[in-house]
Amino acid sequence: MNPLLVGRATRVVTMGMANVLDSIKDAEESADAKIANSKVNAAKVLADARKEASDMIQNAQDGAVTSTVKTLDSARNKAGKEADGVQAEGTKIVEGIQSSAGKQRTAAVQLVIDSLMSN
Repeated sequence: MNPLLVGRATRVVTMGMANVLDSIKDAEESADAKIANSKVNAAKVLADARKEASDMIQNAQDGAVTSTVKTLDSARNKAGKEADGVQAEGTKIVEGIQSSAGKQRTAAVQLVIDSLMSN
């Protein structure tokens, strides 16, 4: 066996192991970086999902309020039209009563005068 070759083989093996260890270290650092990046991305996705959920809830609430306002406005308009109709009908009845009272007032005054004159 050649002693010069034995030393070279040991040096090559030692250098090869150092390269393997460096590769493992680089792979671990790369994996740590990917894990950190994944955590950041996961946090961003979670924050975006929360914001989207919040927006959906807000939009649903806004839609419910808008629908309620429309329903109330519609009911108010309908009630106003019905009230106007009832008021017009009531006004006609009051005018009829006033007209009838005016016509009968003269007769009532004459009746009182006749009643007082006969005594």
